[in-house]
Amino acid sequence: MTTARANISAIAEDLYVWLPPKRGWGLANCGLLASPRSAAWIDTPYDPSLAGEFLAESRKRLGPGVPIDRVIVTHANGDHLWGAGVLPDAEVITTREALEHIHYEPTPQQQHALIAGGDPQSPLGWYLSRHFGGFDWSATEPVHPTLMFHGELELRVGDHPVHVIGLPAAHTDGDLIVHLPRQRAVFAGDVIFGSTPQFPGDHPVHWAGPLQNVIDACTRVLATGAEIIVPGHGPVLDRAGVHDHIAHLAHVQERAHALHAAGVPALEAARTVIAERRHPELGLPERLVITIGSEYRHLDGTALPGVLEVMSQVAVVARELENGTVPGPRGAADADRQGQPA
Repeated sequence: MTTARANISAIAEDLYVWLPPKRGWGLANCGLLASPRSAAWIDTPYDPSLAGEFLAESRKRLGPGVPIDRVIVTHANGDHLWGAGVLPDAEVITTREALEHIHYEPTPQQQHALIAGGDPQSPLGWYLSRHFGGFDWSATEPVHPTLMFHGELELRVGDHPVHVIGLPAAHTDGDLIVHLPRQRAVFAGDVIFGSTPQFPGDHPVHWAGPLQNVIDACTRVLATGAEIIVPGHGPVLDRAGVHDHIAHLAHVQERAHALHAAGVPALEAARTVIAERRHPELGLPERLVITIGSEYRHLDGTALPGVLEVMSQVAVVARELENGTVPGPRGAADADRQGQPA
């Protein structure tokens, strides 16, 4: 992928974070935990080009011959997993439940073919090309986790303890967080999307839910006592930033429940919340289609549709936003708007 170079910086003792240079789909944060004898990655970049860049920067911060022999994957979205192929000898660690989401997404080469062969005149083809066309998975083989666990896992990287905590379904089935007690840090994966006034991020997107599980996962992050929280995307946060994120999630939850109770269909509910523009600084508002759709499925007891069906709806709303034609609220006049800004 051709892009400005990512930034890698030290955030605690022997701990580094690799931050992509801009926001957007697929540009995930990654971590390196170093020691004199071994090292671990926490998540990987999306494609071999970005993963190779992260690998080169990681090796600059390790002693001669020190291997990166573990990759801890916070969840099974490809933008956190697929780059592990540049470390073919590393142990890839994730939860057992994450396997379900691996099977839900296309393989890397299927996704590459879908984007390369898409119709640019269709909303889905236009959207996938715009947001994913810069990545190259043409030769990327699927990544198969080699150590799967349920619950919690205690590891060490050199003298550094690593506490890996599996979560109930939240952003995806099989989320985990990585607590580094010595560094007072947590890598939260996509249960948290970072945003600050100085560095606004993107709208959170959640495939599994319900949102209460995502909020509970954020609370679990805070319960570790960590002072440094690395979200899956966006800037590194402090504890106050996580509290702000919880408040945002709770607002989306409240609006989804109110609109559902008023009989507003899920897609129309997403359009309604987008039109309210509570957080205009956040990018990719069309992702509310996924998050609110997930919340509706829990309220209705229905199953997750195919990923292309979901992304087609996202693309339609994104094109409406592009053209300035997102419909205003329809059928939502009686929905509770408590807490909405004037």
